[in-house]
Amino acid sequence: MRDGFPDFRLGSVLATSFTGTLSERHGNAVERIPTPQRLVDWLTVSGLAVDSCTPAQLDLARELRESIHAVATAAALQDALPAPAVLVINDRSAQGRASAFLTAEGKRQWRLGSASLVEDALGVIAADAISIIAGERDGKLALCASPTCRAAFFDTSQSRTRKWCDMNTCGNRQKKARFQAKQRNPRSAE
Repeated sequence: MRDGFPDFRLGSVLATSFTGTLSERHGNAVERIPTPQRLVDWLTVSGLAVDSCTPAQLDLARELRESIHAVATAAALQDALPAPAVLVINDRSAQGRASAFLTAEGKRQWRLGSASLVEDALGVIAADAISIIAGERDGKLALCASPTCRAAFFDTSQSRTRKWCDMNTCGNRQKKARFQAKQRNPRSAE
């Protein structure tokens, strides 16, 4: 925990990592970007460094986060995509000014507009969400099996049968709960 704030839960997929800035959505929700500066911190560790963030920009970011979560959840359940959320994702993607560039190591990095605005970073996140929801990347959207979490995540495992958004948090919590239940009632485990 840094400066009294909960740690970030970073994954390998930008858009779903961004939705993870609000975790335990169906339990005791944990807001991981409660202040504009925490959004700046998250964007920095995600390779999208910006100069600053206003409360209004934080509101835009949270609106995008919730829209990505709603659309990714619908896609994972193979439901119709919610039109208002799709509109938010498309608007944020169109408003951002960022360019992809290739590093000497052969990796893609993003270069934001000259002013390094939050809107530019949100455009990158929205474009990433579009690519996974549209099925342009190898993997599938899934929902965490934890009843308190239900985070959308992008499963790139070979079998595409991953159950947890993060094995180190939700997966371990569920395994520990099963183990403790067996310890309390050993006959039910037989």
